[in-house]
Amino acid sequence: MDFSWTEEQEMIRNMARQFADEIREEAAEAEEKGEFSRPITKRLAENGFLGMCVPEEYGGQGLDFTSYLIATEEISRASAGQGMTLGLHNSLLNYPLLVFGTEEQKRKYLRGSATGELLGCYALSEPDAGSDATHIKTAAVKKKDRYVINGTKIFITNGSVADFVILFSKIDRGGGAIRGMSAFLVDATAPGFSVGTVENKMGLKSSPTCELIFRDVEVPESALLGAPGKGLRIAIETLHGGRIAVAASAVGMAEEAFEAARDYARAREQFGQRIADFQGIQWLFADMRTEIDAARLLTYEAGWRKEKDLPYARQACQAKLFATETATRTASRAIQIHGGYGYMREYRIEQIYRDAKAAEIFEGTSEIQRSTIGRDVVRGD
Repeated sequence: MDFSWTEEQEMIRNMARQFADEIREEAAEAEEKGEFSRPITKRLAENGFLGMCVPEEYGGQGLDFTSYLIATEEISRASAGQGMTLGLHNSLLNYPLLVFGTEEQKRKYLRGSATGELLGCYALSEPDAGSDATHIKTAAVKKKDRYVINGTKIFITNGSVADFVILFSKIDRGGGAIRGMSAFLVDATAPGFSVGTVENKMGLKSSPTCELIFRDVEVPESALLGAPGKGLRIAIETLHGGRIAVAASAVGMAEEAFEAARDYARAREQFGQRIADFQGIQWLFADMRTEIDAARLLTYEAGWRKEKDLPYARQACQAKLFATETATRTASRAIQIHGGYGYMREYRIEQIYRDAKAAEIFEGTSEIQRSTIGRDVVRGD
């Protein structure tokens, strides 16, 4: 396992870091207003960030997974909300479309997602099925050559601005016989589809989270993504890769919080000296630096295993668990170092704390990660 970057990966890191610096002010304004920024999303697409691992024939960059993680870490330092859009397209949309999509679906939806011509969302969670996705109630009833879908999805990232949805639903083949979970591609223009409540969140305000409602939405058989009844497999495989990207985003947030706290501690003086020179403050920095470095290693090891086609589900869960909790702890310590100023919105550190907390919840809570890791360890895999 080699964590030294290639020349191309170093170039991507520098490009992503420059891009992040360029959008900082604009991203902060979008966050303050609680608005999704289409101009920033357009620039993400123009710079190739929405289709990093997608083959060039489908409008992507044809890059490796590690390059994607590098870009995610850098952009999330400037804006976790923009990092969400980056992760949504590359992990939750592009991956299942590339692996399970038909050629027709790839030409339309994968190309659209990779180039930014189409914005998408991934709809799995429901009011009564969050961590336990097997109990979703959304159902697709087969009627001749079409499916009629009814149900409600919640906590859907970018759902209110999406042009299409990767929707997970049970299938009823007639007579109430439910046959497992399946994935469908649903256009936002489909009759019966609507956006419900747009949530007022604690953080990540520039990345909208909403309810999606499906009332007698009809889709053709060609809207099936993958084989009927294989939706749970698609969801799980997609989420495992997505969790590594969430970990990379968390590492970026933690690094940003660490550097903000260090800069402040070097400048702030109390009792006749910099607060950075107090042992208690230095111990906080020692813990932060150690945890961030460990989180980064876990993240890139999981990505390396995925690239090498090695088992990586446990490593993805470990990376997400440790990196997201590290981000929250680091942001909390950074606020403490800032003192009263850290609690004020004038300083960005309070926003990082709010954003980081969300990463412990979406794409599998910390408790789900621990359960998955624990089962794997007990089996001895």
